[in-house]
Amino acid sequence: MDNLLPTLNAWQPRILSVLRIMAALLLLQHGLVKILSFPTAFPMPVGLFSRYWFAGVIEIIGGLLLLAGFYTRYVAFVLAGLMAFAYFLGHAGRSFFPIMNGGSLAILYCFTFLYLVFAGPGPWSVDAQRSNTY
Repeated sequence: MDNLLPTLNAWQPRILSVLRIMAALLLLQHGLVKILSFPTAFPMPVGLFSRYWFAGVIEIIGGLLLLAGFYTRYVAFVLAGLMAFAYFLGHAGRSFFPIMNGGSLAILYCFTFLYLVFAGPGPWSVDAQRSNTY
């Protein structure tokens, strides 16, 4: 394992970018389902300016910004808050345990985005290109 550590350490910044990109793509699909019914329809109608509509808009805009790595730390902060909000409003009231209330994904998103607030976007991002650092 000691021989592998230099390679793992060298790839760490790139894998941070991969984590950001994958989290953005996965979040983006939630917004697209809510707002555009793509690639499938949301289980219930989403009314204009409803809580789900606002969540979908934030997921689409935030997902696209996060995908590009543009203002990553700020966007990730907003998205972490959105996911905490989603957990406590949509899941926590059903049961104390996330496995029983269906909130595991919201919690995982929340802490992934919170990590990105502190870790930054990684080298494959607009932010890194703009500042020559990430």
